[in-house]
Amino acid sequence: MSPGGPAAARIGVVSDTHLPRFGRRLPAPLVAGLEAAGVALILHLGDHTSPDVAGLFEAIAPFEAVAGNNDGDEIERRWGRRRIVTVGRVRLGMVHGDLGRGRTTPDRAVEAFRDDPVDAVLFGHSHVPLCERRDGVLLLNPGSPTDRRRNPAFSWALLDVAPDGTLTAEHRYFDRR
Repeated sequence: MSPGGPAAARIGVVSDTHLPRFGRRLPAPLVAGLEAAGVALILHLGDHTSPDVAGLFEAIAPFEAVAGNNDGDEIERRWGRRRIVTVGRVRLGMVHGDLGRGRTTPDRAVEAFRDDPVDAVLFGHSHVPLCERRDGVLLLNPGSPTDRRRNPAFSWALLDVAPDGTLTAEHRYFDRR
């Protein structure tokens, strides 16, 4: 997605897939959810752990990503550790959330864009779903669709960008991989 005039976009946001440790394919409920939502773009926030993950998502929709602390050199070279994607009128900051200053993952993610104004900070790392606003900036962690840890369900997020730049986000949960 590129800067410019009005655009409405529905974006799938995922993180921490950790494949192939948690399977060779994306979880069926995740794929079905992304397809049913009609996402125009998928953003992955790191810890793919296999370079093959990009192709699995690209079969669904255009794909952008950053690397996480469990990703190898190939993934880091391809995607980098931090990026800003512009969709319509909004700037979406993408980072895994493990690097930098701050006591918590959200604090580190926000700090990564301290000198670059963004409308949203999208991050992963903790596997804990989060959606809140801090100083007018949307903070969104989709959780993980493969490793729920202590969370009651697996998760990903849906981010809608309205033509006027309004952002709305919601988590999508499922019980089984």
